[in-house]
Amino acid sequence: MKKNIKIISPCDEKCPVRASLTLLSGKWTLLILFQINENVVRYGELKRAIPGISEKMLIQELNMLVENKFVSKKAYPEIPPKVEYTLTELGLKTLPIVDTLASFGLENLM
Repeated sequence: MKKNIKIISPCDEKCPVRASLTLLSGKWTLLILFQINENVVRYGELKRAIPGISEKMLIQELNMLVENKFVSKKAYPEIPPKVEYTLTELGLKTLPIVDTLASFGLENLM
């Protein structure tokens, strides 16, 4: 009887897992996506919802997520400044990944 052998391709620069991890493996990235979810969220709400993240890190991560088209940013010309963040179509595609991680954590780590 033959065994089904799964051929594992190398994780080089063309590897989809590596490419995804490059964009999503930041310490705070998935937490930010999880917090924004399907909502419209302001900067201060995100800061309060993610304990331990510094302002510098939150700004860097949000800028990276906007640059990579996971998050859209809408700034209003007001004083004090009002900025809202929402997930883009691409960002919404990450929610099943985040949900799976949350389920795994609830089932195995809590």
